[in-house]
Amino acid sequence: MLPIGAKYKIARRLGPIFEKTQTQKFAIRQQKRKPVRRRRQPSDYNKQLMEKQKLRLTYGLKEKKLSGYVKTSLASGNETLSNLYGLLERRLDSVVYRAGLADTRRMARQLTSHGHITVNGRKNNIPSMQIKVGDVIGIREGSQKKTVFANLAERRSAYKAPNWMKVDFKKMEATIAELPTTDRHEFDFKKIIEFYTR
Repeated sequence: MLPIGAKYKIARRLGPIFEKTQTQKFAIRQQKRKPVRRRRQPSDYNKQLMEKQKLRLTYGLKEKKLSGYVKTSLASGNETLSNLYGLLERRLDSVVYRAGLADTRRMARQLTSHGHITVNGRKNNIPSMQIKVGDVIGIREGSQKKTVFANLAERRSAYKAPNWMKVDFKKMEATIAELPTTDRHEFDFKKIIEFYTR
């Protein structure tokens, strides 16, 4: 797992990319901060770098891993942006998080690494595994009674999963119905691609 230092300090620079900084309290603290002296306009390189860092830290990836995803996307054809987004979202830990089976991405990675997650009924502890359409992601039967999964259906009663998956919290599983699309996301993938191809 990628070690991350002071999350609040990083979030002040890159935005509320961590779950613990996506709160009203953090937003209020940001508004109350004393305005800093006006800085010069950031360069294109700086904008690309910041966007790349934002993406990398959000998904908890090391530089080499993210660079590999970008290279794979560039080599796959014209739909580079969609391919990159798909590679990131179809990681097993990302699917577990998006399905609502974990509260945060880091928790999703830890649950996967510790063997609590199954893919098509088989235990899988590889967070970076690429999930395919039709795969069923669930919680291992021996893990379902653990505290972290207690009352999952009640706690997620108002949760809305992405359109590309179907989630059944009573069964504690999610089925991948289609490939993820880039219709809704918080990153400027164009700047990220430009950073790696400059």
